[in-house]
Amino acid sequence: MPQNVLLAEDDRAIRHALERALTLEGYEVTAVADGVEALAQAHRNRPDVLVLDVMMPGIDGLQVCRVLRAEGDRTPILMLTALVETADRIAGLDAGADDYVVKPFDVEEVFARLRALLRRTGGADGFAAPAPAVAAAPGAAVPSSAAGAAPDTGGLLTAAGLRMDVQARRAWRGARELELTRTEFDLLELLVRNAGIVLDHATIYDRIWGYDFGPGSKNLAVYVGYLRRKLDEPGAPALIHTVRGVGYALRED
Repeated sequence: MPQNVLLAEDDRAIRHALERALTLEGYEVTAVADGVEALAQAHRNRPDVLVLDVMMPGIDGLQVCRVLRAEGDRTPILMLTALVETADRIAGLDAGADDYVVKPFDVEEVFARLRALLRRTGGADGFAAPAPAVAAAPGAAVPSSAAGAAPDTGGLLTAAGLRMDVQARRAWRGARELELTRTEFDLLELLVRNAGIVLDHATIYDRIWGYDFGPGSKNLAVYVGYLRRKLDEPGAPALIHTVRGVGYALRED
């Protein structure tokens, strides 16, 4: 079945061009010109993925994203933005977006990122597929106690004082439940499944986004920062460690 894209873009030329390109790519596209209509359409007929322009009159893309996330809607969202500052991109991710494309963009990049988002969610079911354990980065040390993956009993993962219920998509550090976005949960799951192993940047990008955005991308660093702020506790050991020039590892020192 063709997957449905809800596209909200106030620039008529961009909207029509992207609608045509997505249709030729095999998607069913519902195209609207503002955030109000985007919310109405999302409530009327839940899409498989949303593509939202950040700067729209009235209700902008960030507000649409916040409303849907507040309602518990976890449909993947790709933001289109002409804002190139890191703070602007972080604002979109903070609002609950899963990824962003900076204008002017190559339509093939939009296609690649949509495919990655849909692979992560398994299509329209709204739940990400479990992240399998992966091999360590070349030259990285693998503790014998880690064995390359966290124990998994009945969909529950445990490592370094963390617990994750993959089926319910809930996570705890000790007794404290963590409030995680979709991408934060997916990244933490990957790290927990590979506790003690240093995962390189390319591997994480491939498993989480399905696409390596290149050495200039700040996506991964932004999300690691988000996770650290939510995981870290005063007086408790840090859990996510940076291995300079390689990647990241989850362990409790």
